[in-house]
Amino acid sequence: MTNKNEPCLDCGACCASYRVSFYSAEADIYGIADTMVQALTPVYSCLSGTNQSKPHCQALLGEVGKVVKCSMYEQRPSPCQEVQPGDDKCQNARAKHGLVSLQVLGTVPIKKDSDKLVA
Repeated sequence: MTNKNEPCLDCGACCASYRVSFYSAEADIYGIADTMVQALTPVYSCLSGTNQSKPHCQALLGEVGKVVKCSMYEQRPSPCQEVQPGDDKCQNARAKHGLVSLQVLGTVPIKKDSDKLVA
């Protein structure tokens, strides 16, 4: 059953679908523990567990599609902050894990990445 106020707490699909790469300096800015960061290049890093053929962020606790929690939610880097419930990345990740669309569940309005304002 999806939590209508916080659908991410029942999901976690994005955390187990994408490589979470970011500028290495973000790790220091957000206070991300060294054990949670994997260097990709001298400039880019990713969250541990996400740079593999079947990504699964090590910060994700619980079971995808059930009850989940991010163990570093307050320190999460910008790619994690950018994914929003119901956006294209969310819906693609949910589909990959066999989860019903949030729009079908009536949890969030339909959103597309193209709906975001671009500077």
